[in-house]
Amino acid sequence: MSTSLADWKGVPAPTVKLIEGRFIRLENLDPARHGDGLWQALAGPGADPKLWDYLPYGPFERSAFDAWLLNHAANSDPYFFSVIDRASGEVQGILSLMSIVPAQGRIEIGHVTFGAPMQRSPKSTEAVYLLAKHSFEQGYRRLEWKCNNGNARSKYAAERLGFSFEGVFRQHMVVKGQNRDTAWFSILDSEWPAIGAGFEVWLSDENQAGGRQMKTLLECRA
Repeated sequence: MSTSLADWKGVPAPTVKLIEGRFIRLENLDPARHGDGLWQALAGPGADPKLWDYLPYGPFERSAFDAWLLNHAANSDPYFFSVIDRASGEVQGILSLMSIVPAQGRIEIGHVTFGAPMQRSPKSTEAVYLLAKHSFEQGYRRLEWKCNNGNARSKYAAERLGFSFEGVFRQHMVVKGQNRDTAWFSILDSEWPAIGAGFEVWLSDENQAGGRQMKTLLECRA
């Protein structure tokens, strides 16, 4: 279907430094302030041993980890955020906006790396929600999610979060000496109002009663 975009002017590249949520806040990556916390969350005792399985980097020695953070903090694509638990002040994860094409209104959420306290919690869902909400408020038309087609956890997360599966790019990349077929997902700006409203219901006090969800995210969207 053809849609006229004669007045399209593009959108700004991300520059936001802080996004406040209910359970977490997103702070633009600062290795000096966040490095120790990220190291403990992602590589310290109790860290998820499968965390790095499908990422194109890691696991790290500390010096290499610090260099990795410094490199990303110095660049604008990917544009990284540290995830801060509001209750404890602990740094518990990292994620980014990436593959940023302001002229076309296209952007991706990627490099999603959450420590154990964030996994399967409202904090992980809210982190994605906050970046999605910000992206569409800035005027982006398309939000993407991509992952290794063998990464069942990431594919499940994408569909749970409201992304639509678009297909698989076969032999898309070589990662850590292995072939990667890449699964593509997206949310369009026309779809976001309903998806965003579902997030807001799911994250509400009424739904997060007693530390457990009353309705699933899918049920809240419905």
